[in-house]
Amino acid sequence: MKDSRRPRLGLRLRYALVALVYGMAVAALTLTLDTVIDPSWLAAAAAVAASLLPLWLLIGREVDPMRSLFRALAGTVTSYRDGDFAFGLHWTRNDELADLVRAHNALGDTLREQRLTLAQREPLLDTMVQNTPVAMLLFDAAGHVIYGNLAARKLLHDGRRIEGLHRDALLLLAVPALADALRRGGDGLFTVESDKPDDEQVFHLSRRAFRLNGRPHELVLLRGLSQELRRQEVQTWKKVIRLISHELNNSLAPIASMAHSGAELTRRGQHDKLPTVFAAIEERARHLDTFIRGYAQFAKPPAPRIEAIDWPAFVERLHAAARFVSQGEPTHRPKFDAMQMAQALLNLLKNAHESGSAPDAVELVVRELPNALRIEVLDRGPGMNDDVLAQALLPFYSTKRGGTGLGLALTREIVEAHSGHIALANREAGGLQVTITLPQ
Repeated sequence: MKDSRRPRLGLRLRYALVALVYGMAVAALTLTLDTVIDPSWLAAAAAVAASLLPLWLLIGREVDPMRSLFRALAGTVTSYRDGDFAFGLHWTRNDELADLVRAHNALGDTLREQRLTLAQREPLLDTMVQNTPVAMLLFDAAGHVIYGNLAARKLLHDGRRIEGLHRDALLLLAVPALADALRRGGDGLFTVESDKPDDEQVFHLSRRAFRLNGRPHELVLLRGLSQELRRQEVQTWKKVIRLISHELNNSLAPIASMAHSGAELTRRGQHDKLPTVFAAIEERARHLDTFIRGYAQFAKPPAPRIEAIDWPAFVERLHAAARFVSQGEPTHRPKFDAMQMAQALLNLLKNAHESGSAPDAVELVVRELPNALRIEVLDRGPGMNDDVLAQALLPFYSTKRGGTGLGLALTREIVEAHSGHIALANREAGGLQVTITLPQ
């Protein structure tokens, strides 16, 4: 670009020298013309006029290289904006513009290195995204799919490309549970039913909005949790077995001890103390019976008795047991087991109030769908994090101190006994949304 050994001549000094040379030329020419022209002012004017052409040429010699430099600078900036970093600038003078050229060329080198690094990483990132088991969908502002990885294609379109499809077209391709989850806002957990009881799939859906190239986009992630949940269920049932064994031992050991004491009292003829022994045995037996009945109710709930329900009367009975705001009313009499569904909804309403939500913010919303009834229980509590969402429907899982973890699990059992499904999702403005969908 330049010889660094050349002395530095700044722009300020350069143009000061030009002005000095011009002034000296004008003075010399004035003195020369003053001897032949009278008056002196006319001689000065003639000297200025005579020196303008050399001055113009001198200024042009100084300015033309800078104009060329600025045009080249504008061209390289345009190339950088278009992603082409192969161009650099050349400046032979040792002045302030040389500093600008060096900085500009250094910027180009940095951008070129970064572009090369990104180009090398792009295949790796694409391979990772394409082969991740998490289904990834990227929507533009108009709702079109602009990217879908292999997992998303397999889940939604039998492995075929989905780029370019609109969200509405994608919903038609998806199974009802998945379409319903995509249609709702916020994150959530949902179950895709299968003809085989042991082949149902549980997914966690999350979505994030961001701006790409200045335009709004939405990224949707669908993560399968079935294997993880099955492992968790195994651990949960181990915990249940330990719990039941502990409870049985705590009840059977005292019963055996008191039975032995009763036999000894009988042998000694101390019959007056036997009622106390029998009362203690009865109390422990009653406690054990209550414990076993509670778990048996969850393990094998009775088959639902499906019948047409008077919805206003049904909601009125719920109002007698819990406080909530009711929205919507089906145009036709819904069909389900009134007692079981009341138990399920009261469990959800109780959880909504225990979340810390304002009582007036607890809502029961009903909507009619084609061949289905959707019932939503909404609150404005803190919602659930991803780990809790993934396990909330598991038996005996609870985040409450002293909680049994049977409320949501029993609700799920009731809903699935009606051939319906239940989904949990965090609301966008805070709170939890529990959605029950019942076939009609």
